[in-house]
Amino acid sequence: WISTTILEDTGLIYVMCFVCVCMQVIQGNDITVKSYKVESRITSRFTHTTVKSSVVNSGPNAQSIGFNVEIPKRAFINNFTMNVNGITFTGSVKEKSVARNLYAQARARGKAAGIVRTNSQAMETFRTEVHVPPGSKVEFELHYQGMMQRKLGVYQHTLHLQPGRLVPLLQVDVYIFEPKGIKFVTASNTLGEQFSDLTKITHTKEKAHLVFKPTLQQQRKCENCTESAVDGVFTVTYDVERESNAGELQVSDGHFVQFFAPSDLSPLSKNIVFVIDVSGSMWGLKMKQTVEAMKAILDDLSMDDYFSIIDFNHNVRCWNEDMVQASSIQVNEAKKYIQSIKPNGGTNINEALLRAVQMLLRASNHGLIDPRSVSMIILVSDGDPTVGEIKLSTIQKNVKRVMREEFSLYSLGIGFDVDFDFLERIAMDNRGYMNISFLRFPLIVLIYFASVDFLSCSSLAPTANKKRRITQRIMALAVEHQFVTPFTAMLVEGHDQGGAERLIADSPRDSKHGCCSTTAPLSGPRPVQQLLYAKPQWIQPTYAPNQEAIGTLESTIITSVDNDPHFIIHLPKSNMDICFNIDSKPGHILNLISDPGTGVTINGQLVGSKKMKNNKIDTYFGTISIYSKTHSVQVIVGTNRIDLMEGRNNHSFSWGATAELVLDRMRVTIVKEEHVTVTVDGKISVMVLLHRVWKKHPVQVDFLGVYMSSDNKYSTRVHGLIGQFAQEPEVKVYGVHEGADPKKKEATMEVKGNKVAVTRGWQKDYRRNKKRGSDVYCWFIHNSGKGFIDGSYTSYILPQLDSFLTAI
Repeated sequence: WISTTILEDTGLIYVMCFVCVCMQVIQGNDITVKSYKVESRITSRFTHTTVKSSVVNSGPNAQSIGFNVEIPKRAFINNFTMNVNGITFTGSVKEKSVARNLYAQARARGKAAGIVRTNSQAMETFRTEVHVPPGSKVEFELHYQGMMQRKLGVYQHTLHLQPGRLVPLLQVDVYIFEPKGIKFVTASNTLGEQFSDLTKITHTKEKAHLVFKPTLQQQRKCENCTESAVDGVFTVTYDVERESNAGELQVSDGHFVQFFAPSDLSPLSKNIVFVIDVSGSMWGLKMKQTVEAMKAILDDLSMDDYFSIIDFNHNVRCWNEDMVQASSIQVNEAKKYIQSIKPNGGTNINEALLRAVQMLLRASNHGLIDPRSVSMIILVSDGDPTVGEIKLSTIQKNVKRVMREEFSLYSLGIGFDVDFDFLERIAMDNRGYMNISFLRFPLIVLIYFASVDFLSCSSLAPTANKKRRITQRIMALAVEHQFVTPFTAMLVEGHDQGGAERLIADSPRDSKHGCCSTTAPLSGPRPVQQLLYAKPQWIQPTYAPNQEAIGTLESTIITSVDNDPHFIIHLPKSNMDICFNIDSKPGHILNLISDPGTGVTINGQLVGSKKMKNNKIDTYFGTISIYSKTHSVQVIVGTNRIDLMEGRNNHSFSWGATAELVLDRMRVTIVKEEHVTVTVDGKISVMVLLHRVWKKHPVQVDFLGVYMSSDNKYSTRVHGLIGQFAQEPEVKVYGVHEGADPKKKEATMEVKGNKVAVTRGWQKDYRRNKKRGSDVYCWFIHNSGKGFIDGSYTSYILPQLDSFLTAI
């Protein structure tokens, strides 16, 4: 069997194992976790899980404390309670549009927000944050429910444990009650050898109780360590007694449920055509995941199975034109073929799927397929067609038209940016699923006895009216029974003498809605960032960034100007912004960061406008290079494409596709037509923002903006036009007086032993309003930053994009 878990933040995919890398449940600095308790009660395969934690802000300052819980994809959150210094916040599920309005009000007041968002298609994460003063006590309590499914002859209940800290009282209790009788019950975990014998199990005919309660000393990674070794998955496995395959009927409180789990069906042989996306967007981590997934799937085939492989980019290629028996020789040849693939080019999903159907049809028409076998297509892709037929609805219709009733299509999504909706629809249209599961289990059961829930009906509804009616029914049921679904949200409200406080807990799959897909900004100082950025008034609005990008941009101190590249350096100690232009020429390469200590250099090449304006060519950054000498990896971001160079291997990506790549210790994230984020060793992060202009504009050109976090960890040897300010100089401004322009004050600035004339002005911040922008004030230094930067700006002009700065 195969289970897939795709994580947004890490981009990892796990195949053929029930393991998930989880985030710390409790997040924050200088906090004390008093207790962490998990209790699950399983009755007739229905689970009710409660997670409780008590935390104290033991630091000297106010801070944000986060509470994160991984829950199964098909579980429903039905209650959340948070007590902060005696104020109790309780959750109630409301229709999403109502909850969104209340959430927006909370954001406007800078309140904390709890988010349930999809980190994967197998798991989802409940997240909440609250900003509290020192000494505050916070108690979290989350409830969720779910129905267990029998897989490979057993029922499994999985709990993800990652408190992140040593906890004086850490306890997990699982209670099981099965009226038909418990056949067996076991417990396992991925926490490590030291925890293997700590679970106590008491078991009677109908009931079982499992307790996992490590002491404070047992939680330590080593005898004197202060770090917790509790980090992994706790799994309870059991099965019930069953007398026959006719099923089990249970009645309770006027409702009934029938369980049907046949145990004597022999495995069915399979005919599988693997359709693998090898386009440029699959390069890097995605392709590595694909290779690992395919190796695992191929190893799972038996001698009775037949298979072939089709890989595609802008072209479609067959490993073998006919289905071949899954012998060890053929499986090994297929593995070698997959490992030799080098992703590049566009994505022609339509033609590849049609070719796969033709292959199954040819094998069926020639009598090469056992009529008792199961035939299927497995699509491995991120689901973003860019070549050939690119209209998703047309691709769905084309495939559905040629697929036979006895064929099925399954989709395996790869990467954090997978188009889940498209891959799910095209699979469900053709008797398949987005997740590939239980290939060893008789597929006749999977195909004919799997129930289709309301959400599936909604996604496949043929008309808008029918879809609307189904959606309304889902919302009514969810609100009535207080479940968080894709159509509802949990509003968390608290009341004290000072009035009502509100938080929001949103549902999964909400990335398309702006208000509820990321946490609201918390009170307290914003992260300080330095920016090299230029944005003229003639820029057309680009598409809105995704929500994670918005969260980053909105918490950044930035500005923008009309003409030449304008540097804005934020000085947090002095609490001021300093601006200066660099008056250089098109083609010049300017050094922004040069750090021999970390081996990183960041350079930008200027591009000129199409025509002169006021006898001058305006310049902007048309190319940005991030080069890691340590890892021999270079990322060159242009306005037309993004190039990645690793030794002799060169790879190009267009701005038309979203992708995430990892080259050695460098992570590159491309958001379609928006921005590229490059992170080196997890220490230095750079975001390059794309600005498009009207293609036929007689004067202006596309250009790039650059953002660098002040949290970047450079060495003491860092320099460059921006890098030199990693160590903030002392700045004094005095003698403020009226200037020639009454709207702009003038003054004298003392910095680096120089006295510099400065002018008070403002620039535009276009993050929230693409047309008008908002004013950002700064002290402007004339003459290309002379006196503020070390030496002359000409000293920062380099010969190549990967050059480091020499001594100034």
